Amino acid sequence: MILTSPSATNPTRPTVAASTNSQHSSSLSLRILPGSASVTRPSLPVAKPVTTPLVHSRRDDNLAGSHPNPRSRLEVVTGPDVLTGVLPVAPTVFTDDEELDVAGLRRVCDYLIDSGVAGICILANYSEQFSLTDDERDVVLETVLDHVAGRVPVCVTTSHYSARIAADRCAQAAERGADLVMLMPPFFGATLRVGPGAVLDYFHRIADEVQIPIMIQDAPMSPTALPVELIGDLATKIDTVRYAKIEVPQAAAKIGALAEWSEALPGIFDGEEAVTLIPDLRAGAVGTMSSVLAAAELVSIMRRWTAGDSWGAEEEWERLLPLLHYENRQCGLAAAKAVLAAGGVITSDRTRAPFQPLPAATRDTLIDLARRRDAFALRWAA
Repeated sequence: MILTSPSATNPTRPTVAASTNSQHSSSLSLRILPGSASVTRPSLPVAKPVTTPLVHSRRDDNLAGSHPNPRSRLEVVTGPDVLTGVLPVAPTVFTDDEELDVAGLRRVCDYLIDSGVAGICILANYSEQFSLTDDERDVVLETVLDHVAGRVPVCVTTSHYSARIAADRCAQAAERGADLVMLMPPFFGATLRVGPGAVLDYFHRIADEVQIPIMIQDAPMSPTALPVELIGDLATKIDTVRYAKIEVPQAAAKIGALAEWSEALPGIFDGEEAVTLIPDLRAGAVGTMSSVLAAAELVSIMRRWTAGDSWGAEEEWERLLPLLHYENRQCGLAAAKAVLAAGGVITSDRTRAPFQPLPAATRDTLIDLARRRDAFALRWAA
């Protein structure tokens, strides 16, 4: 997954109405937009999400009163129920002046649920989590969990170099109703990394704080190595480590090598905008953690694959691949916002500085690729 930030001027977008609701961070004043108006959405020729639902939930009466909208807390996943299918990373939506757009974030969640996704991931790298204050993280967390309201599982990314802070983030997510958490191993910058023993200690500390499933994110952004044996060791020694997102070069080979630990680690997803989806599924992946750009189309592919139509899934993926490849190699995280804005799902495709808008030519090519494939993201708000 690349985080491209090309330098160019983006075409002017409609101005977002000023908010009357303010929340204050120690370092940034937050202005968030009120709820969005309802829209009539086109029907989608993609049926139910490809997923074995997370049905291992229960209401924890101890949560009552601790949160204005208490949700269910999940028990440790040790049974056969495993989340599979399309689990896209939702972008954090901003206004043109880089304030949080809560209404836009809610609309993204509705678009994804209407796309048939198996779940939604928030506060990940493609969510620009590194551009958010702690107060803003709280707003995103509360907004998504309250708005999704159990319609699909929600995965909350809680990565941090500090084991203590990461554990606190995981505990907060679990208490507020997250279904699982995802973390990269501890690192900072390009050179501050830790060894296998420290990685084990780190995830043990996380597991001591939460009893919901943990997904390990193996991404090129982190210089801390996660060899196959270490991932297998983590899954074997920590009951709640049940998932892994593998988005490194030669991902299929690594996914295949992890088959030795399939009982302890049954939920392996790929990433990288699904540009290697079919090879990764053949190797044993159970789903993809893509961006939101082509969520409905990827759901359709996964339905074919799960139904045993591997050739049909591959043909459909190959038709989609030019769009996915262009997103991955030419646009980075700005692509999904550009398409969502073009389709009216969100009002602004703004990313926070120092990220720059897509060059006009790049954006035009991206939208053309999406239109030629009749992307649901361009039709949902019509």
